Amino acid sequence: MRSISTLCWPTPDGRAPRGPLYCAAIIGLLLLASAPLAEMNPAKIFHSLGGMWDFATKLLAVPDWSYLPQLGAKLLETFEMAFLATLLATCISLPLAFFAARNSTPRPWVGTCARTVLSFTRALPDLVWALVFVAALGLGPLAGILALAVVTVGFMAKFFAEAIEVVDAKAVEGLTAHNASWLQVRSFAHLPQALPDLLGSLLYILDHNFRAATILGIVGAGGIGYDLVMSMRLYDFPRLLLIMLAILLVVSSLDRLSDVLRRKIT
Repeated sequence: MRSISTLCWPTPDGRAPRGPLYCAAIIGLLLLASAPLAEMNPAKIFHSLGGMWDFATKLLAVPDWSYLPQLGAKLLETFEMAFLATLLATCISLPLAFFAARNSTPRPWVGTCARTVLSFTRALPDLVWALVFVAALGLGPLAGILALAVVTVGFMAKFFAEAIEVVDAKAVEGLTAHNASWLQVRSFAHLPQALPDLLGSLLYILDHNFRAATILGIVGAGGIGYDLVMSMRLYDFPRLLLIMLAILLVVSSLDRLSDVLRRKIT
C-alpha cells in the first residue's frame, strides 16, 4: 500500500509524487533529443501554415460533377476490395485465433507458431504487401485484396485470440467434464462467449480496410487511391474535393452502421 500511495497525488505529505515526475522528465528529454532526427522544427511548421491555408482555400471549389459516374465506380471497387479482404481474412483468422489463444490451443508449441505467423503478417504495412502482390500478380484490385487480407489476418486473429482468452472458464470446464471434443468445446463454449467482441472487431476492421483500400491505389492496387493521388498531383481541386467528400461520407456511414450493429449485438 505504501508503494502505491507514493505514486498517487496528493501524497501523504502533500507533495507531488516523485516517480511520475521523473518519468515525465525522462520522456520529455527523450522527445527533445529525438526531435531533430524526426525533423520536428517548430519554426518550419509555423512558416508552412501559409501553404496549408492556401491549399485549404483552393479546395473551396465547385465540384466536378461530371466525374460522379467514374467516382461511383471507383468507390464501389474500393468497398468491394475492403469487403472481400475482410471476408477472406475472417475465414483464415478464426481458426488461427483458436490456435493462438493460450486457453484454446491444443499444444503450447502450436500457439507459439500461430502467434509468430501473426506477428510476421503484421510486421509489414499494407503498401509493402501491395507492392509484393502487384509485382507478383500485376496491377489491379486483386493485388489490393490480397494485401489487405494478409495484414488483416495478423490483426484480426490477434483481436480474436485476445477475446477468446478472457472467456469464462466455467462453460469450458462443464463441457470438458461431459467428454466434449476439442472442436465442441471451442464451438459451444469459447465462440458464443467471445462472439460480441469478435463481431465488434470485425466491424471496426471493415471500416479500417476501406480507409486502407483508398491508399493502395497509389501503387496500382485498384480503388479510388490512384484518382486521389493524381488529382493532388495535377492540382485538380474540383475533382479532389469530390473524392474527399465521397470518402468522408462512406467512412462516416460505415462508422454509424458499426455503432448501431455493435449496440444491438451487445
